[in-house]
Amino acid sequence: MHTLFVSDLHLTPERPNTIKAFFEFLSSEAQAADKLYILGDLFEYWIGDDAAQLIGAEPVLSAMKQASSKTDCYFIAGNRDFLVRESFSEHTGFSILNDETVIDLYGEPTLLLHGDSLCIDDIAHQQFRQTMMCNKAFCDDFLSLSIPERIEKAKAARMESQTHKQSVSMEIMDVTERAVIDAFTNSNVKRMIHGHTHRQNIHHYGDLERIVLGDWGETSSVLKVSESESNLINRDI
Repeated sequence: MHTLFVSDLHLTPERPNTIKAFFEFLSSEAQAADKLYILGDLFEYWIGDDAAQLIGAEPVLSAMKQASSKTDCYFIAGNRDFLVRESFSEHTGFSILNDETVIDLYGEPTLLLHGDSLCIDDIAHQQFRQTMMCNKAFCDDFLSLSIPERIEKAKAARMESQTHKQSVSMEIMDVTERAVIDAFTNSNVKRMIHGHTHRQNIHHYGDLERIVLGDWGETSSVLKVSESESNLINRDI
């Protein structure tokens, strides 16, 4: 018995090898697992469930639907795909969970989250979370725009994001220890799993464990958890 976790695939038609690797993962490893969790940023950007065809995502949704017929599958949105809604769940068979959800992972209460809420030193990103990602009025207004308008706004946002990454240090965009400890305390858990930072690792703070998923770039990043062990697995893409 084992459960799999992935995040930060940033799927887009411009990265066909990553899409192919994800298809292979869904048709093999995922179907042999008890459960599969995707912890955000599955797509490079998501502008609404009704625009899946225009951004080339329908084959991905179909592959996810097939995998979910064999395995219990769950999705937590990231900062790139926070506009997923219930029709995404219907098309993929993945149950949508709130960010910062606690699950029972083989008897160990475990906090699951995308991870960007822990990066509190990245002031610009936290403002983006507050004014856009977590703002229902903004999301509703954006989704009411025409699809071409949404595409143009998404392109502009991606350029702003790239500029922001070039202007701040990697340390600023990483998690802060204070936010991590607060998350452990507030959730009353001793283990958390997240992505977002692309810094694959397993960190220990005394008896607390924080597992960070890597992104899917030159390699995939899969966390495999069983009752007895946790392993981060990488394969060439």
